[in-house]
Amino acid sequence: MPHATTSDKVRLYYEESGSGTPILFVHEFAGDYRNWEPQMRYFSRRHRCITYSARGYTPSDVPSDPKAYSYKHWASDAVAVLDHLKIDKAHFVGLSMGGYTVVQIGLLYPQRALSLTAAGAGSGSERAQTDEFRRHSRALADEFEKKGAAEVVRTYGMSPTRISYMIKDPRGFADFNAMFASHDSQGSAHTMRGFQSERPSIYDFEDGIRKIQVPTLIVVGDEDEPCLEPSFFLKKWISPSGLAVFPKTGHVVNQEEPALFNETVADFIARVEAGRWPARDPRSIRK
Repeated sequence: MPHATTSDKVRLYYEESGSGTPILFVHEFAGDYRNWEPQMRYFSRRHRCITYSARGYTPSDVPSDPKAYSYKHWASDAVAVLDHLKIDKAHFVGLSMGGYTVVQIGLLYPQRALSLTAAGAGSGSERAQTDEFRRHSRALADEFEKKGAAEVVRTYGMSPTRISYMIKDPRGFADFNAMFASHDSQGSAHTMRGFQSERPSIYDFEDGIRKIQVPTLIVVGDEDEPCLEPSFFLKKWISPSGLAVFPKTGHVVNQEEPALFNETVADFIARVEAGRWPARDPRSIRK
């Protein structure tokens, strides 16, 4: 099984398909490398596509040290996968925690990015929600340790932002939760405590976000309420950005609406590669 090794010696399982300009997919908390399959099959027709499981998600390593699960680890791990594959730059596509990570790439490693696609990013970032989000994340970490992933999925998998997926595609939703239930419970607990409950709000990075010059696509479902305002915030302050809002769609946009997601991201990447995704013209900004 292919693995990339990070700077702190964590092995990350990855898969790749296709050839051409590389795209690296970064999964959400409830996902893993398998959840990008609709994109791997579509984009590998024209691109070298890589998907991987983050630390804490088998068949990647599950570090025992809780301190090995910060949001900065996720960003550096994405770069470590590129380094292992000897890829200088790639298009980064991430969902939820992966979308947050893609924003961090724009802040910390912009020289490695051809473009950034941040989907469903920023949950818990709104100031009125941050404390409760962190308390809830710590409580979920305890549940993963006490009850196991399969039991936690029964409630977490039915959170409000995922209901539209269940209604729209019951079979896909069931498959998604079955994969989620197979996750390592300790790895999930560590990720909840280290990444989810400790990560800064997206709004804390405003100064850096204003300076991002990497072409950026922001994607959000209109029924993914915790991510709507953070998505508008990113659109406002990243000059070379565009915002796509999917109607009647929740959090897992890449699987709930795979055809629309693929078409939207493919058009974005094609325009970036053609040099047709410029920064916003100052004349279009209302004073």
